[in-house]
Amino acid sequence: MRRDVNGVTKSRFEMFSNSDEAVINKKLPKELLLRIFSFLDVVTLCRCAQVSRAWNVLALDGSNWQRIDLFDFQRDIEGRVVENISKRCGGFLRKLSLRGCLGVGDNALRTFAQNCRNIEVLNLNGCTKTTDATCTSLSKFCSKLRHLDLASCTSITNMSLKALSEGCPLLEQLNISWCDQVTKDGIQALVRGCGGLKALFLKGCTQLEDEALKYIGAHCPELVTLNLQTCLQITDEGLITICRGCHKLQSLCASGCANITDAILNALGQNCPRLRILEVARCSQLTDVGFTTLARNCHELEKMDLEECVQITDSTLIQLSIHCPRLQVLSLSHCELITDDGIRHLGNGACAHDQLEVIELDNCPLITDASLEHLKSCHSLERIELYDCQQITRAGIKRLRTHLPNIKVHAYFAPVTPPPSVGGSRQRFCRCCIIL
Repeated sequence: MRRDVNGVTKSRFEMFSNSDEAVINKKLPKELLLRIFSFLDVVTLCRCAQVSRAWNVLALDGSNWQRIDLFDFQRDIEGRVVENISKRCGGFLRKLSLRGCLGVGDNALRTFAQNCRNIEVLNLNGCTKTTDATCTSLSKFCSKLRHLDLASCTSITNMSLKALSEGCPLLEQLNISWCDQVTKDGIQALVRGCGGLKALFLKGCTQLEDEALKYIGAHCPELVTLNLQTCLQITDEGLITICRGCHKLQSLCASGCANITDAILNALGQNCPRLRILEVARCSQLTDVGFTTLARNCHELEKMDLEECVQITDSTLIQLSIHCPRLQVLSLSHCELITDDGIRHLGNGACAHDQLEVIELDNCPLITDASLEHLKSCHSLERIELYDCQQITRAGIKRLRTHLPNIKVHAYFAPVTPPPSVGGSRQRFCRCCIIL
């Protein structure tokens, strides 16, 4: 049957007859109703479909089902539901999220791939029944796929990456976090066929080593985001290759990669001036020397996670305060050498007045109420973490809140020792966290 520009068959419009007395159906053209339905979510569309036979036709028209997120219904979704949706939506469907839908497996996803060949964004995060067979189906039928999330699909192996490389050349974003069977061979196959990758999430892929990063650096010049958290075998050698080959890099997470040194910070400063996010928590070999080079060259930094970078001192904060005017989020948890003087420079720095939103100082034993005084001028500050900062007092926090009344201060204070009771049972006191 011939379709009009809105994708509804003429015969469907003919279903509306004069017998349908609803005012809205008389006043509004059916094309306009269809347009209105296109803005509704899944639940509302299903409710509209129960109003009348005419609305059922419009509400369930495939053109209204281009973007579907079933996360809220994950416990109820079985394979047959996905198959039925794919048959109804067909080529209209562009974006589907099945995040956490444990009941969906390879057979249903094969039917989906066959019916929805225009899919561009597919989220299978936590669909643990998914195996290499699903990626084979996507490779065969879904050549327009751009974003694919397979995080925690632990049955995924190198075969999946080889299939995606062969059939999904437009792939720009891939998340295979915690797919710990993937090795450098899979990465090599992937990047040779998907050279346009812009975001690659490899968190928890513990078998990856420097050789895998060399393939990425050589074949992915468009890479913007890379997550290597807890890839324990990664060293300076592999990451330097990334820096030299991926000059557009804006976000790097190497938290838990304990082998890296200042050489990485130097390479980032020399090759990746657009860097906005750097997460290097628990990288205890990094020092002020490396962060100085980084700050002086990467002026667009917005978020830095330096938790447990135990060698850094106030010198790093001085450099950040001078050279990084866009800094919004800074974690210094367990950086035990940081003092009030470093916070003073930060509070007087370029980012202080309009940019800085979050600062985490928990377990920084040298921080006192003086630091809170230095942060009073940070008018955009929304949250500060002060757990186990033993020199911080309630009075200091109260003074800060007089200047920043909406700030969330997370702090811990040991319970007051109760006075001895006379002639009665002793009152019990428990340890607790106080959110002020």
